Amino acid sequence: MKVISIKKETSLIAINLGVKIGSIYEANNEKGICHFIEHMLFKGTKNRTNKVLNDELEQLGGEYNAYTEYSSTVYNITALKEEAESALELLGDMIINSNFPKAEMEKEREVILSELRSSRDDIEELSFIKINKYGFNRSPLKYEIIGDEKRVKALKREDLIEFYSRWYVPSNSCISIASSMEHNEVIELVEKYFNTWIYKKVIHPEVIIEDNKPLTKRSYKNDIEQGSILYLYTFHNLNKKEELALKILEHRLGSSNNSILFREVRENKGLAYEIYSEMNMSKSIKTLYIYTTTNKENINEAMSTIDECIEKINNREIKFNKKTIDIMKKILKTAVVSTLEDVTDISNYVLHQALDNEELYQFVDDMKDIENIDAEDIYNVGVKVFKNPTIHILLPKESDRYE
Repeated sequence: MKVISIKKETSLIAINLGVKIGSIYEANNEKGICHFIEHMLFKGTKNRTNKVLNDELEQLGGEYNAYTEYSSTVYNITALKEEAESALELLGDMIINSNFPKAEMEKEREVILSELRSSRDDIEELSFIKINKYGFNRSPLKYEIIGDEKRVKALKREDLIEFYSRWYVPSNSCISIASSMEHNEVIELVEKYFNTWIYKKVIHPEVIIEDNKPLTKRSYKNDIEQGSILYLYTFHNLNKKEELALKILEHRLGSSNNSILFREVRENKGLAYEIYSEMNMSKSIKTLYIYTTTNKENINEAMSTIDECIEKINNREIKFNKKTIDIMKKILKTAVVSTLEDVTDISNYVLHQALDNEELYQFVDDMKDIENIDAEDIYNVGVKVFKNPTIHILLPKESDRYE
């Protein structure tokens, strides 16, 4: 297992352990299995029952959690530095010795099904589920990380154990630890509590990379007061400089509290309370979304306003002068510094860089390279990315049936 230590003057220790297995690597009959396993690792080991394990995690006095992403599953603990050994011992037991108690699995299956059904009640979550479903033909992004009801119900204990045994191995994992400890101290503790973990070679399946389909789709849902609008763009062929330019553009477009979309859709026209953009720039996933909610009567005008904003960027009617670009650069630099200052955030950032086989110090190069980004770079990347969107509109209806 790759071990990365980040030495900081701090009274805390932040541990992030990532397994390079997420929903994009699941076969069709395995959809949701990574997320199910993530839940089950808190349900007991060969050495601890569910109650004992979670009592001991709570006794650390810090924060512990886990999450499943498209490309990885991550377990994290942040606690006082004197809890370093206890935290690593517990994490090692969970990762290496989980035993998937049958009774606990059936209870957790119901928890996951409840989680899945709750997402259908949330307009925002449902909108993202729908646009990914309609926006891709074969990409794994069209499937939910949590899985669907049919597959979650079908998964057996032996399915989880086989998948866990195949992928939860040191050659497919990385641990990132931010603390005041020296690197050799970190290595000693990790070796002490992970030395029984058996090596296995893993070969990841090839991930299907697919552009979004240009289309507009409507769904209808009962018992909602407002509709939602969601745009999806993909960008798989940008170089590093273009991705940096896109970060600046995306922030100005929809991520800041004074964004172009916020000013036009909310402040100038009063069409929505909330409108934002968000982006994923991980190795296998390059997506940009624009989301808003509004009254059914305002759907068309809100969409026209979003389209006009994008058109004005692509036609260079919206000006990106030096002052504006400098402010955006400063905001991105502030975000980087904030990450570096927080032990949990820097540990998590470094972990994902390692899992994606990216440079750990990529942020240093980014901070240098961002100074060379100008308006021409921003306009050019806008033309490349903002074309042929998938658009999903969720509208109120007297029926819960979807198109």
